[in-house]
Parts: sequence; C-alpha cells; structure tokens
Amino acid sequence: MEKASVGFAMCGSFCTFSRAVPQMERLVSDGYKVIPIMSENAYTTDTRFGAARDFIDKIEALTGERIIHTISGAEPIGPKKMCDLLIVAPCTGNTLAKLAAGITDTPVTMAVKSHLRIQRPVLLCTATNDGLGATAQNIGRLLNTKNIYFVPMSQDDYVNKPNSLVAHFETIPECIKQVLDGVQPQPVFG
Repeated sequence: MEKASVGFAMCGSFCTFSRAVPQMERLVSDGYKVIPIMSENAYTTDTRFGAARDFIDKIEALTGERIIHTISGAEPIGPKKMCDLLIVAPCTGNTLAKLAAGITDTPVTMAVKSHLRIQRPVLLCTATNDGLGATAQNIGRLLNTKNIYFVPMSQDDYVNKPNSLVAHFETIPECIKQVLDGVQPQPVFG
C-alpha cells in the first residue's frame, strides 16, 4: 500500500526546529512523500538556533522537494490535492491565532486554508510560550474545528514558563495514522 503524501509546514518557533526536522526525516524514511512548506520568517530568518539557508538545504536534500515558501506557491495545495494530510510543526501561537480567526497572510496559513478547502485533515504540532495564556482560546476554537487535529502537548517548563505548551513532536508518525482514520490523538494535554 502506498504511503500518504504529507505536507510539512514549519513556522518560526526556531528553538523547536531541532525537534521538527528529525520527524520529517522519520516520515521520509517510513516511505511518506513529504512536501515541505515554510513561513516567510522560518524561510528567511537566521537565529541562534541555526542559519535559515542551512535548514533549507537540509530539508530540500532530505525530501527531494523544493520548499514552498510563498503564498502563491501554497495556494494550489488544495485544488491540486497535493497532500493527504498537512502537518504544521512547529505551529506557533501567532499561527494558531490566524487559523482560529481565518486570517490567510502567510504560506503556512494559505496551505492550511487551501488544504481544508478540500476537507482533508490538518495536524497542528503546537509550540507556544502562551498556550495557557492568550493562545488558549485559539486552541479551544481549533479543537472544535472540523478536520483540525492536535499532536498531544504539555507544559515544557511549568516553573519558568507556566503558560508554555509544546507538542510531543516524537509522536507525529503515530498521530498521522490516527488522524488519517479521523481520530484525535489522546490525551490532547498530558
């Protein structure tokens, strides 16, 4: 049986790129076709966690695909049925807010909108310092949105960052199987 085609969109939670890229690698090694997508910030910003060009080169070599990094490049994802499933990993609080409000102004939010247009599943892999603060309402809205699923998440540092939530990136491959069957991976928080 042929494996699913997976869109893998990355937002600017740069400190979690070291968690996201290995999961992309696992998906490729498991036989999935992975289509990489990056927000403009993720695609262009050098940080203390690495140079943008280094991530681009690694991801394109790993997937054998050019990264979609423009709104116009992301728009055909739905109409052309490019993906069976779209993952946003990492998914920042900013992107969660835009998705909850229906704002489409980045390649990642356009990819999600385009993919949802054909009623295919989106798996959000949260990484936000205010998940239990201002972003909590957006997580709640999205939990109640058809075809949106979450990778299970928990507080990553409840002492120093009590509102921070980070998904369990290492569970992405198992989550994909459940989401393709229409099941929200559990527990959502834990």
